[in-house]
Amino acid sequence: MMDDSRQFTLRDYTLDNRRLLLNETLFHNANGYLGVRYVFEEGYPQGFNSIPGQYINGFYDITDMDQPERLYGLAQQKQVMLNVAETQTIKAYFDGEVFSMFTGTILKSSLTLDMNRGVTIRQVHWMSPQGRELRLRVTRMASFDQLTLFTIDYELTPINFSGEILLESVHNGSVSNASDPHDPRNSNVSVQYLTPFSTQVQNNNSVIESMTSESGLKVCSCVHNVIDGEHTQEFLFNNNSSVCRLTVSADEGETIRLIKYTALCDSIRYDDCRAQAGEEIDKALSVPIETLYARQQTYLEQYWDNCYVEVAGKYDLNTALQFNLFQLIQSVGKDDHSNITPKGLSGEGYEGHFFWDTEMYLEPFFTVTNPEMTKCLIAFRYSTLEYARENARIMGHQQGALYPWRTIMGRECSGYFPSGSAQYHINGDIAYSIIAYYLATKDDDFIIDKGAEIIFETARLWLDVGCFFRDQFHINDVTGPDEYTCIVNNNYYTNVLAQHHLRWAVNFYKMYRRRAAFKRLIARIDLTQDEIAAFLHAADSMFLPYDTELKINPQDDSFLQKEKLDLQSIPEDNFPLLMHYHPLYLYRHQVSKQADTVMAHFILEDAQDIETIRNSFLYYEQITTHDSSLSECIYSIMAARLGMVEKAYDYFSKTVFIDLADHYNNTRDGIHVANMGGNYMTIVYGFGGLRIKRDGIHFAPIIPEQWEHYAFHISFEGNRIGVHVTADTCRFELLSGSPTDVTVYNKSYRLDDTLDFDMQTKIPRG
Repeated sequence: MMDDSRQFTLRDYTLDNRRLLLNETLFHNANGYLGVRYVFEEGYPQGFNSIPGQYINGFYDITDMDQPERLYGLAQQKQVMLNVAETQTIKAYFDGEVFSMFTGTILKSSLTLDMNRGVTIRQVHWMSPQGRELRLRVTRMASFDQLTLFTIDYELTPINFSGEILLESVHNGSVSNASDPHDPRNSNVSVQYLTPFSTQVQNNNSVIESMTSESGLKVCSCVHNVIDGEHTQEFLFNNNSSVCRLTVSADEGETIRLIKYTALCDSIRYDDCRAQAGEEIDKALSVPIETLYARQQTYLEQYWDNCYVEVAGKYDLNTALQFNLFQLIQSVGKDDHSNITPKGLSGEGYEGHFFWDTEMYLEPFFTVTNPEMTKCLIAFRYSTLEYARENARIMGHQQGALYPWRTIMGRECSGYFPSGSAQYHINGDIAYSIIAYYLATKDDDFIIDKGAEIIFETARLWLDVGCFFRDQFHINDVTGPDEYTCIVNNNYYTNVLAQHHLRWAVNFYKMYRRRAAFKRLIARIDLTQDEIAAFLHAADSMFLPYDTELKINPQDDSFLQKEKLDLQSIPEDNFPLLMHYHPLYLYRHQVSKQADTVMAHFILEDAQDIETIRNSFLYYEQITTHDSSLSECIYSIMAARLGMVEKAYDYFSKTVFIDLADHYNNTRDGIHVANMGGNYMTIVYGFGGLRIKRDGIHFAPIIPEQWEHYAFHISFEGNRIGVHVTADTCRFELLSGSPTDVTVYNKSYRLDDTLDFDMQTKIPRG
């Protein structure tokens, strides 16, 4: 399904350093396994900052963490996602001149992200300082069909001259990670974690093998250059890098085409990453590059059909929405060795760690569009379950598993524990995602095989961290999603999520207890009926804070005791607050970084009545700074749920442009992937009113007056359902699968073909 809004183009863009860094992120190429930031092949002049990173999802080294007071259990080391090689550089020389965007005259230029084809395209019409004109067209692709493969298709055409052209294709293994000492969300020290130990040419492939300093992992980058027509070729070596020099004669108007193939392979996935890299290059060369492009487009056609969503009314808004959805498929790991980082594979912000973002902002997208992706993400958590058990023991718990707040390979990487390791809700988040996957797919086999063990082991942790007081179950000294309020008792979000988690542990036990495979599981983890009874007792006795005067759920036991922070008096330059105020100053005030209780009301709305949800929304809206990119999308969803259509629209309009407009002024460090998943949720779960519960699938569509219509497709229990909403009519269509029951505006209907509803009366037409 081709869509013109799936093309984002900058024309005659400025070449200032801020714009270039932003473009490195916005036009990066990735496929979930590898990611390459968009740096001009010819490079930048001296003095320009650049982050020419090339990354592999889940590939890491280990480095020490600076803990001035080495208290027991604090993380002493962390994992870091690595820049693994530099294979982007291509320089063009002719008659004593060299092509550069920073010399001569740019007559015309554009940079395009084609999301239907899955490529970026740079086009330049340039005049050299001595008057020679040429055209350059560069097409770059990170292959979805062959995940190890990155290609640069470099076409150069002399316009008003003929002669010999020299192309230098560089392959450099001596690379380091970026740093930013002024931003706590990034590394503050530039480190070269990889050491090349072999650089050579085999079968015209430039091959560089490197090893990490501490983790003992290896990576191999293999580069092969193919150029049309007669040419000469030689390799030069220097300091763990190679340069392939290709000389060719070109006539005026004749296009020279160089295709640069890069394969990146790591020892996490491959026993012999060097041999594998060579095989990957051979595989890529076995077909014309046009075949690779066709496979890329075919893959994306299926993706766009599965996650089809469209908003008609503002074209730029729809383009931003499509851009965000494209980043999700570029970011998501495609095997159980990887996950999704907050920046995807577009940059080094948060050092490539995996957080709760995956379960609460990204899996809700994949679960209803491509549930196999969610299954893969849950499988990653299962593969690190033993580390979660280990982490629980480090944190003082004698039973169960506690997933780390931030990690790559499974061990905790959080240096500041009050807003890191104390976020025990990560257990509930992971459990919530497994439950949501089950509700949407009814995949019993996967739950028994992997999901149930995670559910039970993490449920055990709640019994150890919580305790009974006056016949109610309390969870003390934890941190909820709001990182401006840390180490509190009875965070509402944490408690209600733990209640949901514990109840579903009981549900799964009752559902599967007679199955042979399940019996083997409970025997292996020694799960007893007494524990199941304890889960249910704790869930039924869970303390959920409630204030009878305000008729809201307080964020925690002490939140309402604090003085409100006057947000209106704070200078705009002092946001985000975490960059300008000591944490204790923030902790002592009623101020929220992001949706916390409001988030809980979204994911578990049946835990409270609608009046409490409305009162809580209005209360927290006044004291939330939205300093996290994860926040405004949740407020949009809840505003839609409460019928505040204009407010929902306003929040959505802000979140959808966070990266394209560089709203937080830090997109240079990478995209905000969780917000992008939140944009999808705003359309489907917010305006569309989608909820998937134990009794089935629910919808309650509304539409802003600014939109002509919106539409989306979702997957539910193997069925594909299309939803199309205008100001007058809402239509539900069974696109494929079997007739199924749907609940629309709180009434159940049978969907076997189409159902049309009047948007004013909320009742079926015809």
